[in-house]
Amino acid sequence: MQSLWMLFATFTFSLMSVCVKFASESYSTVEIVMYRSLVGVIVIGAMMVLRRKSFKTRFPLAHLWRGAVGATAFGLWFLSMANLPLGTAMTLNYMSPIWIAAIMFGIGWWHGKAQFEWRLVLAVLASFTGVALLLRPAIHADQLIWGVYGLISGMLASLAYLQVRHLGILGEPEDRIVFYFCVTGTIGGAIACVIRAHLPESDGVIWHAHDLKGFLLLAGIGVAAAIGQIAMTRAYHLGKTLVTANLQYTGIVFSSVWGILFWDDKLGWMGWFGMCIIIASGVTATFFDVRHKARLTEEVYVKAKSIVEEAK
Repeated sequence: MQSLWMLFATFTFSLMSVCVKFASESYSTVEIVMYRSLVGVIVIGAMMVLRRKSFKTRFPLAHLWRGAVGATAFGLWFLSMANLPLGTAMTLNYMSPIWIAAIMFGIGWWHGKAQFEWRLVLAVLASFTGVALLLRPAIHADQLIWGVYGLISGMLASLAYLQVRHLGILGEPEDRIVFYFCVTGTIGGAIACVIRAHLPESDGVIWHAHDLKGFLLLAGIGVAAAIGQIAMTRAYHLGKTLVTANLQYTGIVFSSVWGILFWDDKLGWMGWFGMCIIIASGVTATFFDVRHKARLTEEVYVKAKSIVEEAK
């Protein structure tokens, strides 16, 4: 059940989001993005050196595409979060599994494949319904442009996730994929910091000074993000794409729990009902995946047995 790596990834990312919320009191969003990626470069790079893994890749353009799309999606999501209610921004970004299902359907239809995993697609749609009930998003007329940014962030995130799977199929190891993603995010984040400092409404500071609390928060963000990226990459690389995408919604559940513990967030009955839908949908999708693999294994076994008997 390689798709279950996504559960660990979403838990780790939820820890990262807690650190981000605390760090945002002292740092700008683009600084957090840059430091998040920079710590990832250091951590993943050190792991690769210790394990004597090669940094050399035969697919530099594929890594650049994955990094650019992923970093842009991340930046647009943060931009929408700055101008929309948090629930709305998160819901729009968490539409990425819906886009993955749509893209896979389009690819299957284009190639004339008759079978399509409707049960898994319905599970993804059910999960998004749970997200909507949990977060109860709303967009006012004057926030439409920021809503579009949030929507685009989810679309780009789906392309980035599919690119992760493509790189895995090409034979790229998880740590190398994450390393080059962090390199792209560090460079992009540094450029964004410089641009932000020259904007009229900016405070003119490119990088703020650090104290022990800020340093620990940024380190926590980077380490959690790096571990989460590796787990997510492994899930998309080795797991079933739609099951993995659906389990991504559990991040909303983890984040909601942290909100209750740290910020005394209140969830009404709709929120708890939505959380139950998310969990049930993830369990259902995983069950179908296990049953499907078991059926395939049994079919292969029966076929192999018949070939052996015929050979006798």
